[in-house]
Amino acid sequence: MAAAVLVVSLVVALRPGPEADTVQAKDAPVAATGVSASPTASKPEPKPKPKRSTAAASPTASPTAKKPATTPSKRPSPETAPEPARQAAAASGSAPLAGRIKPGVTYDGVATHYDAADGDGACSFGPSPDLMIAAMNTTDYETSKACGAYLLVRATNGASVTVRITNECPAPCAPGQLDLSKQAFAKLAALSAGEIKITWSLLSPSTSDTISIRYKTGSTRYWCGIQAIGHRNPLARLEVGTGSGWRQLTRTEYNYFLSPDGTGCGGPLRLTDIYGEQLTVEGIAVRPDAVQATRVQFGRH
Repeated sequence: MAAAVLVVSLVVALRPGPEADTVQAKDAPVAATGVSASPTASKPEPKPKPKRSTAAASPTASPTAKKPATTPSKRPSPETAPEPARQAAAASGSAPLAGRIKPGVTYDGVATHYDAADGDGACSFGPSPDLMIAAMNTTDYETSKACGAYLLVRATNGASVTVRITNECPAPCAPGQLDLSKQAFAKLAALSAGEIKITWSLLSPSTSDTISIRYKTGSTRYWCGIQAIGHRNPLARLEVGTGSGWRQLTRTEYNYFLSPDGTGCGGPLRLTDIYGEQLTVEGIAVRPDAVQATRVQFGRH
């Protein structure tokens, strides 16, 4: 009898009580939460993060590649384009604002010649002591966007000459055709040849000159036309400063940018070349027909 009582007592003592069931019931949801919580636990996504930061760092992780493309002395104003964008464009050689004439492209055409006289032309640059100039066909002239562009022109005989676009050659000049000054044509062939086959491509030459600004005849603070002269690379945009930012002016066939209501006349100017580089110019007064020098120039490409 005593043995039976002892066995029963042991069974009762070893049997799980209600508290143990309660613990199991609490543990079950925790285990379930642990499973469903694994996406939440990975919410910070530690693995993808390094990938995103690496990708984001790739454009800025190559300062050595970008610095050579920078010419700090040419960018005196904080109003210039964001540094990474400008440097990336310079480093890659891309020209996001180029029109028909793009860098790195060789164009086929023919060359003719004309009497350039004092070197003035449709681009309104005025007389030029350097007559290594040319007139661009109307299609590639592109409403004066070709004005001031430097081109390397090659003849089939191997001769070459560098010219600057200062004029427009209307029809019958065809796309790809250049009408060279007689002085420039003579570098390639005898004038008696009349017309020769050529190839040509855009240059970004070395120069010690800086850009100049000129206000058109009749300009006042109520209406003005503005022109940039001596830019190394083709000019894509000219903007004037306003109280709320920058306003882009419309370009004319005679290579002036007009502000018909006087906005920005006499104020700060922002010049952008086809590569996207921006230069800010201040202190240029409205002085019609006066060529006013600046201290800036676009970088070489």
